Amino acid sequence: MDQNLFRWARAVRSRTRQTQPVLWLFTDAVRVPDPLAAVRRLARVRPRGLVGVVFRPEGYADPAALGRALAQLCRAAGMALTVAGDMNLAGYLGAGRHIRAGRRKLSAGAAASAVTTGSAHTRAELIRAERARIDIVFLSPVFATDSHVGGAWMGALRWSRQRHCIQIKVFALGGIDGRTVRYLPQTWGAGSITHLV
Repeated sequence: MDQNLFRWARAVRSRTRQTQPVLWLFTDAVRVPDPLAAVRRLARVRPRGLVGVVFRPEGYADPAALGRALAQLCRAAGMALTVAGDMNLAGYLGAGRHIRAGRRKLSAGAAASAVTTGSAHTRAELIRAERARIDIVFLSPVFATDSHVGGAWMGALRWSRQRHCIQIKVFALGGIDGRTVRYLPQTWGAGSITHLV
């Protein structure tokens, strides 16, 4: 775990006084093959509620069983959980939903108190996310990232300009670690894969 990233997150939480998690672990079947172990480690992070989890079930052998175990761990640790791509699974788990590209697909069963996260890569997707009333949107990729090797990324200045077009909370994703996140002084929070495990 990147301790500089956690120090940054604690400072952001203190500055913004937000109740939602500042840091979010994005699961990835290749780079986080055992998300349960990662969440167990994150459950020890203080203050409670600093970290949330975006569960991306694709690529895992038994997503429903893994989702149940993750939901149980997250509830016990006071961590928010959202599910990407499978809205039925999100409803089954009583978890929040992670909506890609600002498109909201409604289905029954999500907990009324669950946070809704989303992803965006363009200004149009940010605007769609705002219209869909998504609570937190991750604008990415901010920096070069191993999940899109050789792909285009925004950089801190372009990322900052993009986020100013909407009123909802915009978090950073893509190449985020304890060093790069300091180039984003006004962000509400950030997501990462490898730097939170």
